[in-house]
Amino acid sequence: MNILHLKYALEVEKTESITKAAKNLYIGQPNLSKAIKELETVIGFNIFIRNPRGMTPTRRGKEFLDQARKIVNQLDEMKKIYLPLKPAAQRFSISVPRASYISDAFTNFVKTLDIQKEIELSFFETNSQQTITNTLETECNLGIVRFQTTHETYFLDLFREKNIDYQEIWQFEYLVVMSRSHPLANAEKILFSDLRDYIEIVHGDLALPVNGYTKTKKKPDMVQTNKRIFVYERGSQYDLLCTVPETYMWVSPIPEEMLSRFSVVQRKCKVDNWKFKDVLIFPKGYQFTALDQAFITQLFKSKEAVSAVQNK
Repeated sequence: MNILHLKYALEVEKTESITKAAKNLYIGQPNLSKAIKELETVIGFNIFIRNPRGMTPTRRGKEFLDQARKIVNQLDEMKKIYLPLKPAAQRFSISVPRASYISDAFTNFVKTLDIQKEIELSFFETNSQQTITNTLETECNLGIVRFQTTHETYFLDLFREKNIDYQEIWQFEYLVVMSRSHPLANAEKILFSDLRDYIEIVHGDLALPVNGYTKTKKKPDMVQTNKRIFVYERGSQYDLLCTVPETYMWVSPIPEEMLSRFSVVQRKCKVDNWKFKDVLIFPKGYQFTALDQAFITQLFKSKEAVSAVQNK
């Protein structure tokens, strides 16, 4: 039995509402509902009656909550007596696509934290399907979903179906990133067909949800080629781009500092219908914490810095 779940149940009893309790606990409403159901499964009976007026304890639920309150109060007393005072913890988690401007924003966000306080951060780089799952089913209340604009209707419908709110970050066109030593690095113009003779680096787990979560399909091939390297984390892509001049990769705009650090260049290559959007997602009704707001501020600063590349 999880002590955190006991605290969740007591907050629901106090507010008589999953929505209000989730807001007070700074967690998503779906995550709180899931935790209460798990607790009820463990003890073998319903703690609350769910009705239009809110959440009301059952008879056995009231007895259980009385005991839970005693346990939580006793633990709080023990902490006061035996544990040293600590500054408030700084906790933050997010699921994102593999994007250098987002990584740059996260790094700048970390620099703003108070090193004297406890820090617990989780930064998941994954595909859109897993980001949605993480936002709905874990304590990860924020996510960034990337999709091709031709799939926008599907994703917006999915957000509504799953009770997910969203905020658009920006729309952009993919660029081609390559080593400064790549044969095309200084070409006056790069055509789609020019890439056929070179090795494309692809993130191997990129997928689009189809019919919910039951099937997936890989993104459409950009170039008909039999020369591909599939990677599963961003570090590998830069190692390859730096040391194998014949490689290239489709990316969202990259900050200038990273281009310089890894000795790579990003170039335009016009492709029809190759526009993408990044959107920030979070459970419906979720209230941003101060740390959420701090990260979002850095995110939009980083986006503004790289968005100028598209206008050159």
